[in-house]
Amino acid sequence: MNTARETDPITSLPFFEECVAAGFPSPSSGDIKQSLDLTQLCIKHPQATFFVRARGESMIGAGIGDGDVLIVDRALQARNGDIIIASIHGEFTVKRLEMGQGRTRLLPENSDFEPIELSAESEAEFFGVVSSVVKILRP
Repeated sequence: MNTARETDPITSLPFFEECVAAGFPSPSSGDIKQSLDLTQLCIKHPQATFFVRARGESMIGAGIGDGDVLIVDRALQARNGDIIIASIHGEFTVKRLEMGQGRTRLLPENSDFEPIELSAESEAEFFGVVSSVVKILRP
């Protein structure tokens, strides 16, 4: 059985340049203007990028839900406000990075969860910046 088709990435699909209204319907010409390469759109540093599936509800306010696939870029320097993957005492988490006023915190995007304060004693390591989220709406 030939499995090459199953493992070859789809690199370019038709791209309708006109936006789709998320409010009132808008007339559309339906013209395909170009192709869109999802790899080129979502992955800037292929050698430093990995995928990971989110688990839990702590980041729902940022549009990250349970089961979503996160595209993580290790080549990006984490900045204040970025959503990052971090290891805290050996446990991985996805949170929004807050740096300033002499402290560093990892913030959830759900009020049911508490921020994580990082100190010099914290066993924390940043693994990368979440650059994109893939949501599967119909499995």
